[in-house]
Amino acid sequence: MEKIARKTKTGWQSFRELIFFALLSLAIVAPIRIFIAQPFIVSGSSMFPTFKNNDYLIIDEISYRLKEPKRYDVIVFRFPNDTTKFFIKRIVGLPNETIDIKGGDVIIKNGENPDGFKLDQSFINNEMNTTKHYVLKSDEYFVLGDNRNASSDSRVWGAVPKEFIIGKAFVRLYPLNKKDFKPRDYKTN
Repeated sequence: MEKIARKTKTGWQSFRELIFFALLSLAIVAPIRIFIAQPFIVSGSSMFPTFKNNDYLIIDEISYRLKEPKRYDVIVFRFPNDTTKFFIKRIVGLPNETIDIKGGDVIIKNGENPDGFKLDQSFINNEMNTTKHYVLKSDEYFVLGDNRNASSDSRVWGAVPKEFIIGKAFVRLYPLNKKDFKPRDYKTN
């Protein structure tokens, strides 16, 4: 009967394997984290009832490289007045549209609806008492928080340039009893 000797690894070989697996993991995880999806934690109540403080979300970063953002998408973007901060809001106005806010109503005018249409806001619990008029440029989006009375949004600091949009809410992972796919879709919440 032949015996097979087990080769013992040296400390250097074990260290090299550890470095190899660390670099391999980094090569797999880093591109996903940078280009495809990243985690965010909701801070504040501006998106209540859709999202609550400390909800843990995964943001889809790739979709908007392939197609344009749509009305009602919940997006994470760099705050236009301080690009080191990230905000989460719902898109209500698209490029080249006119937004008129009268009391609690949001009226959108565009090429398809020159007389305007009233925005469906069935996802909000409270209404704003504002009168404003906005005209969006070809690369701007008008965003509002779902909790209108507790939200600093486009009504206060203006439109969001497309280049500041990071991605859209894709998955809510926490709290565990509220886990869901596409949590931005208010019709399914």
